Amino acid sequence: MNSINHRAPARRLAVTAAATVLAAGPTALAGAGTAHASDDHGRASAVVLRTALDVSLLDKTVNVPLAVSLNEVQAPRSATKTALTAQLDGVDHGRPFSVLRADVATAGATVSARKAEGSTHLANAAVHVPGLRLLSLIEVEQVTSKATCEAGEKPVATANLLGSVTVLGKKVTLTAGGPTQVKVPGVGEVRIGYSKTETTSRTAAAAALELTVSINPLKLNVAEVEGTLTLAKATCESPAEPVAQEDAPADPVAEVTPQGAPAEEGLAETGGGSMTPYLAGGATALLAAGAGAVVLSRRRRS
Repeated sequence: MNSINHRAPARRLAVTAAATVLAAGPTALAGAGTAHASDDHGRASAVVLRTALDVSLLDKTVNVPLAVSLNEVQAPRSATKTALTAQLDGVDHGRPFSVLRADVATAGATVSARKAEGSTHLANAAVHVPGLRLLSLIEVEQVTSKATCEAGEKPVATANLLGSVTVLGKKVTLTAGGPTQVKVPGVGEVRIGYSKTETTSRTAAAAALELTVSINPLKLNVAEVEGTLTLAKATCESPAEPVAQEDAPADPVAEVTPQGAPAEEGLAETGGGSMTPYLAGGATALLAAGAGAVVLSRRRRS
């Protein structure tokens, strides 16, 4: 009994839903197709700093992953972040450790029906890793990156470096032709890739600086710092091109005659409509009444 009582409302609900869709007709079906077609939105992302470093303590008892992201944003929901510092707790003898400080650190991501775009701007920034409290891993005056993907257009990725760059206390000149390697005895080495950009038919990515780090300072209970670090990265994916809407099909019920009138009206004009039997019967009755009147008039005169 319980199963029957529970099933009956479900059946009524299914029937009601089906009736609603049928009553809505082409409008409901068109809406379902539109919702499916609109799933392919554009995408964009941006991040000022992202680290993937492993920190080994001097006694080799603990390996601490240093995974930090500063001002990471993603769209379709457009967003902008402008935090100026990223900190890590529990590495420098339990004290807060500042990984990045900057005067300007902005990341933005926007998406519209026609365009997706990610961008970053970093100015007067210094990056530190555990074990190098007084020496910056890298210092930059200004770097920017932008990735723009517009529907139907070729994506564009750009990354720019303005001003000087200092790595482990040394000023360096970076080129887009290949990585630059900096070695400091007793401290470690850093390989830097500058202005790395990639594009496909619908995507773009730009990173102002990508560093491969291997530091061995033997200070502050830190033995090694190894991994990668990215500054000012932006990505995007183009929105799908809008599909042209097709003309609505003609109503098959209202077929039109060559003269432009509906088929049923055309038949009525030629005497072939559904009222023809009634009109013929009425005409016969009128003729019979007229004939009877003529006969009666002749009899009265005679």
